[in-house]
Amino acid sequence: TVVTYGTSLTAGGAWVKQLDEALKARWPGQVRVINSGAGAMWSTWGVENLDARVIAKKPDTIFIEFAINDAYLDYKTPVARARANLENMIRRVLSARSETEIVLMTMNPPVGNHLKARPEIKKYYEMYRQVARDRGLKLIDHAVHWERVLEHNRHVFQRFVPDGIHPGAEGCAEVTTTTLLTCLGVPPIKAGEQGRGGHLDL
Repeated sequence: TVVTYGTSLTAGGAWVKQLDEALKARWPGQVRVINSGAGAMWSTWGVENLDARVIAKKPDTIFIEFAINDAYLDYKTPVARARANLENMIRRVLSARSETEIVLMTMNPPVGNHLKARPEIKKYYEMYRQVARDRGLKLIDHAVHWERVLEHNRHVFQRFVPDGIHPGAEGCAEVTTTTLLTCLGVPPIKAGEQGRGGHLDL
């Protein structure tokens, strides 16, 4: 059981369905992916809804991303508070089921007005990196890959992230999902190999 927990980048993110399809193609009948994200939410909401949306699902693996909305000025959540919320979620997940694998994720950078509303986003992403290092958790650093696209070809970035904050299906497939599967060590399905996968180990 895999639970994805985060903002609209998760709740409406094509990467969740793409991940689900990739895992089920590799390990048919062995994987369940539950999308527990919610649009316009941040880590305070994550703390308040953790029991029902995560712990009750008894996940083997959970992906967490709330940094992009913690950085949203209107939510008045400084980095220290965002970190305390993240640590709260990690602690409670492990307390409920110590063998749960927790994967932290930075996401794509916002641009335009979305960046103006989140001027310190890089500090929030860096906090996720620090928490992952401090706790020995897996980190999937999507921001690094997305920033590379933005730096080298802004037109491609705009095509992948048409509204300036939410990657579309193409952008997810090309950047987010590819990074995710590579970091998880999930090999691609080769022709004629469907359904031959063995033990699922995330």
